[in-house]
Amino acid sequence: MVSAEPPLQLEPKNVCVVGAGMAGMAAARELRREGHVVTVMEQSGDVGGQWLYDPRTDDDGLLEAGAAPVRVHSSMYACLRLISPREAMGFSDFQFFPREGVAGRDPRRFPTHREVYYYLREFCHAFGLADAVRLNTRVTRVAAVPTSSTDQWAVRTVHLGGTATDEEEKEEVFDAVVVATGHYSQPKLPSINGMEDWPRRQLHSHSYRTPEPFRGEVVVMVGCGDSGKDIALDLRRVAKEVHLTAKSVEEAMTPAMSKMLANHANLHLHPQIDRLHADGRVAFADGSSVVADTVMYCTGYTYSFTFLDTGGAVTVDDNRVGPLFEHVFPPSLAPSLSFVGIPRKVIVPWFFEAQGKWVAQVLSGRRALPPEEEMLRSAEEYYRAREAAGVPKKYTHDIAGVDPEKMYEFGEKYCDFARIEDWKRELLVSIIANMDNDMETFRDRADDGENVRKGLQRWHGAAAQAQEDQTTVAAVEADVDAQVIAKLRLN
Repeated sequence: MVSAEPPLQLEPKNVCVVGAGMAGMAAARELRREGHVVTVMEQSGDVGGQWLYDPRTDDDGLLEAGAAPVRVHSSMYACLRLISPREAMGFSDFQFFPREGVAGRDPRRFPTHREVYYYLREFCHAFGLADAVRLNTRVTRVAAVPTSSTDQWAVRTVHLGGTATDEEEKEEVFDAVVVATGHYSQPKLPSINGMEDWPRRQLHSHSYRTPEPFRGEVVVMVGCGDSGKDIALDLRRVAKEVHLTAKSVEEAMTPAMSKMLANHANLHLHPQIDRLHADGRVAFADGSSVVADTVMYCTGYTYSFTFLDTGGAVTVDDNRVGPLFEHVFPPSLAPSLSFVGIPRKVIVPWFFEAQGKWVAQVLSGRRALPPEEEMLRSAEEYYRAREAAGVPKKYTHDIAGVDPEKMYEFGEKYCDFARIEDWKRELLVSIIANMDNDMETFRDRADDGENVRKGLQRWHGAAAQAQEDQTTVAAVEADVDAQVIAKLRLN
């Protein structure tokens, strides 16, 4: 007779999640599903993270803004539309369906940033996460409890209510901390000759919101990645001239760039800046120059965790957060400290959902991590492999851009999380190709392959059913409310 194995005894933990953006919400939902007690600390007045548009900007001088922690978290600009389709941007069991006919909503395949914010709020409501989120609460310090034998963490916070009483710090102890603060807030600035003494306006794209302040100006933009090109197209509507710069003009001159320059006479492309002169001239590496009113740095962001004190166990070096096992667990502090949302160029929120599920299951005891030495060795081998492949350290966490298969297999490997459907992968590859071909029209193209079309038919069928179900629920709720009100009146 074979005896049955005893049921798995899961261990719920008291977990603090830092950040209520897309990564934080994904982590919080998975932690709760696994039975953990979850508290989410969010410094803004609502959930959404980067997707919560903030018209304010960091008004300090450029160099100070690049060195000190930013006060305004969001880097979202007003005109931003997604470059990924909504069909591939949903949680596995809560798709990013369009809300047809609902005032203020954007049902397009590539909606504006506000649609993502609405979606994350709906996700928070649908899974009952609102009661776990402490809004207007800034985390000022996270550190291991020195006297704890169970790897607990002290989390110090301040409530941003505006009064002296509100601003008093509060400290609580948690069994685990999940850092999910994102990586599109702290500007990364280049070093350019004359930058510190240039008398005219300099800003990082983190502080760009609308083109109107640049009306009639000559603007030089450092960097021409996706956001650089997108902002340039927004600016060119009101600016006198917009001058993009690139380290390699040849590499930057994609079909999309060629069409942008051909379509708009006030857009120009130059090699990188050689020097900023005190008289307002911006000199380029090829010897040409322009007199500019503004220099805008579209040079990306750096990871920043000023609140996190690990005693040097986790560092940020040339935009590498490490050492981290699979971009999630610091070997010497796992599993009580983890990161969700570190990887760049991944499918979101699907990838964050997989990371959150893995963290939740490791904390409960459902899954086990390798020994510390093995995790450290794995991280170091990953770094050496990247270096051997010629990938700069600053791109350590760019996953899909270097090895997309690792992105697709991650959830399946660590928490039995299903891979994203093949038609969605095919759709994403097609859209990337279209964007490289024409930055201004790729969102309006409808040249999907047969496999994608069939997948879209199923997806939109599910969307229509979801809309019908919501309408039915709303009608029932309205009828119940009317009956309650009628009874109250009778009484």
